[in-house]
Amino acid sequence: MRRTCLYIILLMGCLSFAACTSGGKKVSADEKPSSPEPAAVVFPLPDVPAMMTDPQERGEFLLVHYWDKFDFADTALVNNRDISEQGFADQLALLAKAPENTAKESLEKLCTGFEVHGHARKVFMQMVDDYLYNPNSPYYNETLYGIYLRRMLASSVLDEAYRTSLQFRLDLISRNRRGTKAEDFTYYLPDGSRNTLYHTPMKGKHLLVVFYDPECQSCHETLRQMIADKQLAEAVSDGRLTVLAVYTEGNFEMWKQTVPEMPRAWIICTDREQVKERALYDLKAMPSLYLLDSVKRVLFKDASFEEVKEKIGTF
Repeated sequence: MRRTCLYIILLMGCLSFAACTSGGKKVSADEKPSSPEPAAVVFPLPDVPAMMTDPQERGEFLLVHYWDKFDFADTALVNNRDISEQGFADQLALLAKAPENTAKESLEKLCTGFEVHGHARKVFMQMVDDYLYNPNSPYYNETLYGIYLRRMLASSVLDEAYRTSLQFRLDLISRNRRGTKAEDFTYYLPDGSRNTLYHTPMKGKHLLVVFYDPECQSCHETLRQMIADKQLAEAVSDGRLTVLAVYTEGNFEMWKQTVPEMPRAWIICTDREQVKERALYDLKAMPSLYLLDSVKRVLFKDASFEEVKEKIGTF
């Protein structure tokens, strides 16, 4: 059974002492003590000073010193995913609600621990990508991922090719953040006419941008749900929402053939691959939904349709 972050919180909240008696039971000379079971290998949590009693201080100390006892040079320990990966998952569960400065220090100390050990560096950098950058991960978090990227870009152990890759990702996740204005781009309608995101005619005060690909199997189910959704259709017909569906790939003829399958009330267009080529939006998962306000400021970035539906219900 995988441990949870609650386990860590409870563990660190326990008193630093325990009863040392055996309940008064005496063992006779004729009795043979049973052989002790081998101790289970668990994540080596740091020792919180006993004089530190404030729960918030204890929690921050735990996160800042989380990896102090972990031996990154021990390849067997690194490869034991019940220890290394579960420990990392537990850390992320705690970091999600930690103060930004604490989260930054905690992640940076993790990077300092693994960066000088080749095997650990390879394992943990892949782990960070899988947990923080994969949109299907329950721990997906661009803020934490950005902290990690900035720290590793300052590392002296990475070659230039790797650094270029990290810088590209940092630039990508830094665009179109919630509360900022979305990146503008030119798009083309099926009749060949063109427009830009910023000049898109809108009904109401919200614009839903749907980056999609008809040849993407994972897109089909989400698009099917969107097309069949009565709440979404009513928001469009009532003039409360405009939908801009942008084809981002290069099979232009295939796209034109599939345009009739899309709702007639939506604006259907293609960007002729400019969004990807210029890395204007992070399209690691399709379809990718962005909800914008009337001045094209990002309200939801790379959101699920469920999130968008919930928001639609408020306007």
